[in-house]
Amino acid sequence: MKKVNLLASIAITVIGLASCNSPANKQMGRGPMPFPVQKVEKSNVTVYNEYAANIEGEENIEIRPKVDGFIDKIYIDEGSEVKKGQLLFKLSAETLNQQVNAASANVEVAKAQVVSAQVEVDKVSPLVQKNIISPVQLKTAESNLNAAKAQLIAAQADYMNAKENLDYTFIKSPVDGIVGSIPYRIGSLVGRSEAKPLTTVSNISNVYAYFTLNEKQLLQFNRQLDGKSVAQKIKSLPAVELILADGSVYDHKGRIETINGMVNPRTGSISYRAIFPNPDNLLRSGISGKVKLPSQVDNALLLPQKSTFELQGKRFVYVVDKDNKVKSKAIDISKSVNQNYIVTNGLEAGQVYVADGLIKLREGMQIIPQSGSTATGNNAAYSNK
Repeated sequence: MKKVNLLASIAITVIGLASCNSPANKQMGRGPMPFPVQKVEKSNVTVYNEYAANIEGEENIEIRPKVDGFIDKIYIDEGSEVKKGQLLFKLSAETLNQQVNAASANVEVAKAQVVSAQVEVDKVSPLVQKNIISPVQLKTAESNLNAAKAQLIAAQADYMNAKENLDYTFIKSPVDGIVGSIPYRIGSLVGRSEAKPLTTVSNISNVYAYFTLNEKQLLQFNRQLDGKSVAQKIKSLPAVELILADGSVYDHKGRIETINGMVNPRTGSISYRAIFPNPDNLLRSGISGKVKLPSQVDNALLLPQKSTFELQGKRFVYVVDKDNKVKSKAIDISKSVNQNYIVTNGLEAGQVYVADGLIKLREGMQIIPQSGSTATGNNAAYSNK
């Protein structure tokens, strides 16, 4: 019996010692833990907003026939580069050739009539001077001469018109550019009333990027611009970047050229047009992208995202009071820029907040603040998608 009691006493002693060394007891006996803290500071930041854009060539010229006819020849192919004045299509011209020949013959007839009328005037004029015939005959001869000259002018105009129509059968490119789709083939009958053009030639040495801003964005954007007139405001606009469909940034920066003078009443938006150089012909008409537009935010309060937590749809941060105790505080944010938030309400410059390790904190917990470098910096640049 004594042996059993001795074993029980040893067991109780061992359990007691193990309990004294448990993590829970260690935690209860431990003092405040160190946490990294930072001070809220104001910064001037450049925020990049991205807007969906449609890309078009600087010139998109629809090639349409000015006369009706069958396509005799096609000298280019889809996607080929052409120069201004280069021959693209040739239409059938048999009827037009006949019209030119007929008009040329009419010119010769009119010339002969002018010569004949001039001879008549020259013959009658000295006879009138000698009072051999009546002056009325001279006036009649001069009238016939004027009529013959008028007919000659009309015949020459008809000839030039017929010749011009014949020239229209040779369809040339009006600009340097890239040929679009060609919906017609040799033998197709085409004319001025066709719905589809013969093709489109796009001058893409420069390209336009069209994008829109809503009314709120427009007001915010315009307040940041210097100048009173639209021209002065456009001149003060910063350079813009273009994000391509694969997510890459286009090598050449562009500039905003025009701002539409009216807000679209149906969409509540206003359109902008930016121009980008395209020396390598990388960009084509019809592609899409995003215009990356910088805007300046002065005296912004930037807070790292990792220094906040979300609860019931609201964003909170732990601030540290004078007794080094933490207190959760709700904040309002306007934008997410990279790994930071721009805080619009809930924090003030100079306040100290816990920068990391929020999962270990509880309301009212006392900590040992460890100061570190602030997350914000003057004239920082961030991207907001």
